[in-house]
Amino acid sequence: MTLRTKFILFAVFIHGLLGALAWYLLQHNKYLFLVMELLIIGSVLVTVQLYQAFFKPLTLIRAGIESIRDKDFSTKFMAVGQQELDELVNVYNRMIDQLRHERVAQAEKHFLLEKLIQASPAGIILLGFDNQVESLNPAAERFLGVPAKSVLGKHVGQLPEVWAQQLKNLPTGQSVTFRIHGTWTYRCHRAHFLDRGFQHYFILIEELTEAILKNERQAYEKVIRMMSHEVNNSAGAINSILGSLQYYAPQLQPDDQQDFEHILQVAIDRNTNLSRFMANFAEVVRLPKPKKTLVDVHDLVRRLHRLLQPELQRRHITFTCTFAPQPLLVQLDEQQMEQVLLNIFKNAMEAIEADGGIEVTTQQEPPSITITDTGGGIPEEVLPHLFTPFYSTKETGQGIGLTMIRDILVNHGFSFSLKPLPDGLTCFRINFKQEKLSAIKVD
Repeated sequence: MTLRTKFILFAVFIHGLLGALAWYLLQHNKYLFLVMELLIIGSVLVTVQLYQAFFKPLTLIRAGIESIRDKDFSTKFMAVGQQELDELVNVYNRMIDQLRHERVAQAEKHFLLEKLIQASPAGIILLGFDNQVESLNPAAERFLGVPAKSVLGKHVGQLPEVWAQQLKNLPTGQSVTFRIHGTWTYRCHRAHFLDRGFQHYFILIEELTEAILKNERQAYEKVIRMMSHEVNNSAGAINSILGSLQYYAPQLQPDDQQDFEHILQVAIDRNTNLSRFMANFAEVVRLPKPKKTLVDVHDLVRRLHRLLQPELQRRHITFTCTFAPQPLLVQLDEQQMEQVLLNIFKNAMEAIEADGGIEVTTQQEPPSITITDTGGGIPEEVLPHLFTPFYSTKETGQGIGLTMIRDILVNHGFSFSLKPLPDGLTCFRINFKQEKLSAIKVD
């Protein structure tokens, strides 16, 4: 039974007794009956006032509770002229103002945090209690190279390739740094925060590629400049001396002249090769900024095909092209991109050796080119060293081909990937959609 019901029943009971008493007085003394009637009327008026005084604050409190329950912090009450009730109204209004201000401040902070997370160049992966991916920002989506919806709700162990291996056992409060296919370097840190008394875990992904490439370039630029200076000075002087020695050949016995000239020529050729070797390294260091013009990639591939046609026929390597219906027009440095494609084609031919095939495929959206060869794929132990300067699996390789390809494509802002496929295939893909360096994805 509510307090309101109890009050009404009590008032009815009291006034019932007064009514019975008035009926009794009516039978014995009419003057006392009139007094009792006035008393009853006064009692009713006082009871109504007391009812309003007692239950109006309760109504006010009930309305305030309903507003708070509905999270409506905009409702305020007006003073009614009663001191006690006005004090309650003032307390409620101050409380509502404070709640509204705190709610607005919390919403603004939450909105700012969401904006910062979405705009952050660092990748952020929010995890659930069982290491399920709850959400990830655009940077993390770009680093992983997969749409966000494809990994939401999945365990971190189901993330793409290297990411799953590195992150599934990463302890909270620790970091791990790893490189994907020899080029793109990431540092991941796992941490947690408290929200309404519960711990929530997240992984912060920092891309270190740009800084590492810059430091790497500065390091090998210094080494190459020093080596080039010393080698060129020595090679020039030695070639000059060897050239002078050729004048002494006629003074030797006829039987010795041929050996003498052969030895000198071998030494001159090796010296020349050494100078050319250093010149190739210096080309990587002196790589100019791309001078972009509108180029049809299809024409570029056709020219290189004609250039390589004799060698392709000699080694029985098929070269097939599946071009997009329309010309693939891209803003790029034609000379540098020609060098990129030529190196890719030569690497494919060297991997195939003979009786294989190279397939070139292009598409308009997104604008890209894919070169696939049947050269046997890339060994697992070689994958981490791809695009590493001076690393080569060839006996006579200098290890600068893929480095030059990487630098040219990065300078253009083109993302690219080099990875093995099933059945011994190798795929090199270039995406011609320009991106910032921090956004370029290498698989």
